[in-house]
Amino acid sequence: MIMVIALALAGAVQGGAGTAGAAENGTAAGRQLLFYNHAYGVLDRATADAIEHSSSLRDFADFHVRTTTGSGGQTWTGRYLMGRETYLELFGVGDVPGKDGTLGSAGLGVSTERAGDLPTVVERLHASGITDPVEFRQTRDFGDGVPVPWFDAVFTTDQYDLFGAWGMEYRPEYFADPRGNTEPASHSGDVGRERYLPDAYRDHRMRDVTGIRLAVTARDLAGTVPLLKAGGFAVRSLPGGGVVAKGGGTTIRFESVPLDQVGLRQVEMSLNRPVSYRHVERIGHSALVVGPGSRAVWTFEEQDGPGGPGQGS
Repeated sequence: MIMVIALALAGAVQGGAGTAGAAENGTAAGRQLLFYNHAYGVLDRATADAIEHSSSLRDFADFHVRTTTGSGGQTWTGRYLMGRETYLELFGVGDVPGKDGTLGSAGLGVSTERAGDLPTVVERLHASGITDPVEFRQTRDFGDGVPVPWFDAVFTTDQYDLFGAWGMEYRPEYFADPRGNTEPASHSGDVGRERYLPDAYRDHRMRDVTGIRLAVTARDLAGTVPLLKAGGFAVRSLPGGGVVAKGGGTTIRFESVPLDQVGLRQVEMSLNRPVSYRHVERIGHSALVVGPGSRAVWTFEEQDGPGGPGQGS
């Protein structure tokens, strides 16, 4: 569920969009329509391998390693930490096709909870000056060669450096397919995150992603802010060109950096139950700190940027 697949195909169908300045302050525009769904980051091979083989992560979270086939037969292999409504997707260099498999590449998916809200997001984008947003339908192949509609997506632009954000709405066909292992609707029009994700998080410590910090270029940030505002996030500018976006219980912090310094920096997570101790787990070039209390923080070290020696195995 990553933007390289969607952008590569969507860009061939529709043109790019206008951009809006990321430095402008903004508050939530009406009812919140988009909520943090998941983020991904591309890490150095040593860290990705350490994550993949970590026994502590399998205890900490509903953890999976999975290869997914999306639209056009494109595949990607990710390491997933699944929560109640949110999740985290981690790759090693080359696990994703094209430049999105570059060290430091990252993405952010924000999704609707009610069917029909994504077109309203598109309307808000038009009103904000994004005259030609890129719309796309992602599919998933469960292995039988028959793609199932997965989610509809919208991007503000098909031009990006190494980060992009997209709004998304799960399709009814996906919820109707038993292979998706989704839950029944809790109300009419339920296309929410909790319905999409399994309840296996209950057997682990991690409950949800509550905060994420990403280092991105100014261009990529400028393409992201209009989407977050259209989705109803409250967006506040920071000194140095970064922004903080808050909404739905998740805080997303962006730092504006040169291209060779981009990447996933930190993830904050809530726990199902508080712990009385502080435990630090080193996993490759990262540190997961659990507790004390009902919080965990996973910090990823800044590495050599795109094209640097950190990309090697």
